Amino acid sequence: MEGAEAEEREWAALAGDLLALGYEGFPERASPGPSCPDFRALCARLAAELATLDALEREKEEGTEALSAGDGPGAEEEFLRQLAGLLRELHCPDRELCGRDCASSLRKPGARLRLLRFLCSELQAARLLHLQPKLDPSLEPFGGEWAGEGAEEESGLVQELVLTLQALGLPRPPRGTPASQLLRELHAKISELLPSLPPGFLQPLLSYPLDAPRWEALESLSQSLQDQYCCRRCLLLKRLDLTTSAFHWSERAEAQGEAMEAVLIPIREALTPESDVSVAHVLAARADLSRLVPATSKTARRGTCCAINKVLMGSVPDRGGRPDELEPPMPSWQSRREDGGGRKAGRQCWGRKKKKK
Repeated sequence: MEGAEAEEREWAALAGDLLALGYEGFPERASPGPSCPDFRALCARLAAELATLDALEREKEEGTEALSAGDGPGAEEEFLRQLAGLLRELHCPDRELCGRDCASSLRKPGARLRLLRFLCSELQAARLLHLQPKLDPSLEPFGGEWAGEGAEEESGLVQELVLTLQALGLPRPPRGTPASQLLRELHAKISELLPSLPPGFLQPLLSYPLDAPRWEALESLSQSLQDQYCCRRCLLLKRLDLTTSAFHWSERAEAQGEAMEAVLIPIREALTPESDVSVAHVLAARADLSRLVPATSKTARRGTCCAINKVLMGSVPDRGGRPDELEPPMPSWQSRREDGGGRKAGRQCWGRKKKKK
């Protein structure tokens, strides 16, 4: 029952993602997979946009489709053949979908959900990468309040604003535009587009307002969590340093020491004990962030199970080491010394008698 409810939520989330991408006519969950023309048409549309965004490595000839969704007696076989090549080209991590028998894999429960989820995620990433070359790399895109000293430190904020303007379809503001006016235009445009989204699509995780005491409590909780995570990250980084230093102990590593440091040092310098999670991430979190699927559920196990899980360890030798089975150590035997066991010969030690009172 729990697995069925989790799968229903996954299908609902997938339908919302497709609608946000501009794809309507989502096939019903009970559709028979590749044999359904609507399912093939949806996959073909997703693959066609991926090819348009240059997400496919191979060059397509003019007039050819990345994924065919035609009707006819051999349409399903042609679709499955092209789908297998498309998944290999996109480096799909799902081994079951990329196997030799793609048709039987898609008939299994949850396979169509994983396929559509993978194509949606690839399309989302391709759209973001398609926008990246259009970003203005300069640190002075607006001028006025956005330029001047310290612009290099705020370059990340400027690039986020440029990306936001492009996503909302707003024109580039003229030079000298005040920050307050730009933020008002962004707020008005977002308020205009919000009613067009599906209900509950951007529902915030924090749904009630915060007063001054709650802000202080949230800040205190955030600071305590950051301190705790910083301590844990310091421990993990120390373990990482000890592990990497152990690789330099071997004789073979002496000749490759400089090459190893050239690879490890840039990666290690990027790892800092401080966490970059702040209260702003809590305010920006959406309700779907709290939708947790148990790792042991049937839906999750379909994507994580593999052949190694069925391998059982055989009998291993008993190494012992139990405290209740250890025998007490025997005292070591020493030969008698000539001086009579440690006392000097010819001398006697007499204690002084106490005087009687």
